[in-house]
Amino acid sequence: DAAGIPTARWERFDDRDAAREFVTRRGAPVVVKADGLAGGKGVVVAETEAEALAAVDALALPLVIEEVLAGEEVSFFALCDGTDAIPLGAAQDHKRLGTRDTGPNTGGMGAYAPLPWAPASLPGEVLDTVIQPAIDVLRRRGTPYRGLLYAGLSLTAAGVRVVEFNARFGDPETQVVLDRLATPLAGLLRAAAAGGLAGAPPPRWRPGAAVTVVIAAEGYPEAPVKGDRIEIQEFTEREGAYLLHAGTASGGREGTLVSAGGRVLNAVGTGEDLRAARAAAYEAAARVRMRGGWYRHDIAARAAGL
Repeated sequence: DAAGIPTARWERFDDRDAAREFVTRRGAPVVVKADGLAGGKGVVVAETEAEALAAVDALALPLVIEEVLAGEEVSFFALCDGTDAIPLGAAQDHKRLGTRDTGPNTGGMGAYAPLPWAPASLPGEVLDTVIQPAIDVLRRRGTPYRGLLYAGLSLTAAGVRVVEFNARFGDPETQVVLDRLATPLAGLLRAAAAGGLAGAPPPRWRPGAAVTVVIAAEGYPEAPVKGDRIEIQEFTEREGAYLLHAGTASGGREGTLVSAGGRVLNAVGTGEDLRAARAAAYEAAARVRMRGGWYRHDIAARAAGL
């Protein structure tokens, strides 16, 4: 609010009775958030008043209750040096657990970049209305921010709205954003740390597209099973299909790999367009054998026209 950054209308509550009264008066849908660290389980998108009241009772105080933002979600990355910022790309995550964006929110089941449906003016608009105002107000407060600023956005009918900020790279969007980055990342990070982004050349990007598919463990996200053996069948190591480890560990015996988290592996595919990148990603995912392992089969399908 102090920076004038567009976001959802919101109210904060230290009292559950006041929060219940607000929900009853306002109705649903609403977003109920725990205003603090919640281990990734502090947000409920309540479609009904009953769901909202249950969230008010279940989440830790204080609470924030927000309007639901309707629109395409975008994850936007920018590097900041305390004064200036440069865009580092945008991606779209698939946060819901199930196919066709059903089920509860997760840490992310897959992502793709670039966004063929996004307006060409989006990076400039986000820099001007979201990123730069954020780093300006932090600098004025004597707490300049240097690092990666991740803005979770909703492209609503009324314009860009901020859903959240993260002071880090976001997973799984980073996998596709950095896959597309042709400029060496280390030099950009050094310029951000040293306050030299204003003099840094604009980042260069590889042509084409990238898609990442998250391979999850049985029971994810509530109670992921750990310790399941992972076998990766050989596949043609052609450029554009590879696996990134996320929640894996050594199983004790040489060469044995086991699951050690909810989101276990990322199958990344690249290609001349989203269709080709999807095919490469799912080719890599199909080579993973893990008891109970699973993944969504519709990552980037809508954007690719499938």
